[in-house]
Amino acid sequence: MATQISPMDDEARLPAYVAAGERAAASLNNRGPIRFTVDRRLHPDIVATYHEVGLYIFEQVIGPEELTELRAGIKDLIERLPVHRDAKTDARGRPAHGADFETPFVLWSKPLGDPLGGTSFAGGRHAVKMFEPTPAPGLPAEVPFSLVGPLQFSDAALRTYGHPELLRVAAAINGEDFVPFNEAVIVKMPGQGASFAWHQDGMTHWDHPSWDPLIHGFNFMVQLYGSTAANGLWFVPGSHRDGKADLKKIISRSGQLLPGAVPLVSKPGDVAISNRQLVHGSFPNTSNEPRITLNMGFHRRSAVENVETRSMYGEPQVYDRRWVDERAALIGYGISARRLWFPEETPFVYRPHDVAGLPFEWNDDARSAIREYHRFDILI
Repeated sequence: MATQISPMDDEARLPAYVAAGERAAASLNNRGPIRFTVDRRLHPDIVATYHEVGLYIFEQVIGPEELTELRAGIKDLIERLPVHRDAKTDARGRPAHGADFETPFVLWSKPLGDPLGGTSFAGGRHAVKMFEPTPAPGLPAEVPFSLVGPLQFSDAALRTYGHPELLRVAAAINGEDFVPFNEAVIVKMPGQGASFAWHQDGMTHWDHPSWDPLIHGFNFMVQLYGSTAANGLWFVPGSHRDGKADLKKIISRSGQLLPGAVPLVSKPGDVAISNRQLVHGSFPNTSNEPRITLNMGFHRRSAVENVETRSMYGEPQVYDRRWVDERAALIGYGISARRLWFPEETPFVYRPHDVAGLPFEWNDDARSAIREYHRFDILI
């Protein structure tokens, strides 16, 4: 019987693994600008590579001005978080974002910890706990590592959500009637950022009679400061095509440094599209560089409408048409908010809203309407 690799061994092997991963990432050929054909379709070379690898890096999507605004908006969001999970004020004593919400929107972790591995969260998809290095003294007992529903707090994030080229990609992959999954800000500060244990995002449709590699949707990952092998996401290319992985068995044989995995290496302003069925995860951020990512996920409407499933916290849930349409309102508000800020752009036309003649205008009433909108996230 093979000797199991201990978490301590994994931590010791990580520097060499990271160096090898950087070389492997450079050879994947899964990056480049967003390109469309003359008939406005997503370029077939991009589609083919995305279907083969499961992840494609669109380079320099977010321009310098928008990136500066997005960084400032997310910085303000982070600074307005509760000073700890039970606090009602931020570090400066101001009322904290979401302090009076019924639905939590901040996930917390001890510095360099793994709060999800080996738990029942999101259907227990984070099967095995990641190694947890010892953080430097003097750090807070807990730090935020994921913030859901950020579009209600940051107009800059909402404007990026309405980016016309990204929405065109979403329509190309998931159809013109695509719908949202959720949005989140992933926060991995230097010497503090928590890990995300290896997992696949998909939960509901592994045994679906119409299963295919795209059925659980995808995430866009907008890179505010870039992503490195040391602080970023790692993934196993092509694993989205192989069905549900037995991660406990795989990790028992290989340890947490999965063979064949490569890192997402990207620059500020790049946006990666990642299939939610990919085996992926990230290590604790022991590096001296931050990784802050705005995640924006989308589904096929046919994969979610009237589906019975469970929320991230295990409660039964049915996504009827009213639920789905309510959640898709954020697309309309994102397009409107962007049109106000970038009037020279040609805005994306979201087919369901256009056909129904639904007007969406970003204003104070709309801001009130999307309060706690993350309650309507669509998790499959």
